[in-house]
Amino acid sequence: MQRIDAHQHFWQFDPVRDNWITSEMSVIRRDFLPDDLKPILDRNQIEGTVLVQTCQAETDNRFMLQLAQENDWIKGVVGWIDLQALNVEERLQFYKDNHPKMKGFRHVLQAEPDEQFMLRDAFKRGIGLLNEYGFTYDILIYPNHIKYASQLVAEFPGQKFVVDHLAKPYIKAQMVDAWKRDMEGLARYPNVYCKVSGMLTEADWYGWKTSDFTPYFDAVFNAFGTQRLLYGSDWPVCMLAGGYNRAMEILQIYLSRFSQHEQDLFFGGNAVSFYNL
Repeated sequence: MQRIDAHQHFWQFDPVRDNWITSEMSVIRRDFLPDDLKPILDRNQIEGTVLVQTCQAETDNRFMLQLAQENDWIKGVVGWIDLQALNVEERLQFYKDNHPKMKGFRHVLQAEPDEQFMLRDAFKRGIGLLNEYGFTYDILIYPNHIKYASQLVAEFPGQKFVVDHLAKPYIKAQMVDAWKRDMEGLARYPNVYCKVSGMLTEADWYGWKTSDFTPYFDAVFNAFGTQRLLYGSDWPVCMLAGGYNRAMEILQIYLSRFSQHEQDLFFGGNAVSFYNL
């Protein structure tokens, strides 16, 4: 079974476009390209990745798809299209016909001022078309959005969804209960998966302990099971709080309690089936 990192990024740093990368994030205020990541993947015996969008423009899609074309180990791309646009079907058809490595799409819902943005009729119209063209949808949200995500996924039982970064729980504050309850509700929908990724940057960047993550891992493994969880590094963002190897080590320690088959599913098999890699 292939070992797949289901969530990583590349960019050529632009201080205006990438204004989410603040001054306190100086370690990632530079270009990150395939040659930077490949040695890290090799050390961790990761055979392929899913490259995920960082800005909401189709120019980013072209950039990512070009890198995927040049690097066989980039197995899939999660891009962005305007799901509310009148020509959304035309764009979906374009990617289906021309770019087999385009596997799904994502919108930066966490940054929308309207908490219920995902429940707008125009947005749901776009979501409702994805499955017809064979595309998945990555849900990028904060804990306050989970209840709305449950409403969204309930309307589209045939659509494959995956929650990015555990829905960004408040690990630094060790707040678990409300997030756990809402995630359990979301996990009741069998078409929803979850990426165990991005947890380092939700913790205390410079002072986290391995045990800080255990309640959150326990919650999602109990709620989703080992067949609906995907490993993702969130590289290079993870460099803010320890880096690729340390994030991998935390997960390997936690996963050691599971069977080899379950570990294989988590570290690749589920990503292959979810994204049709």
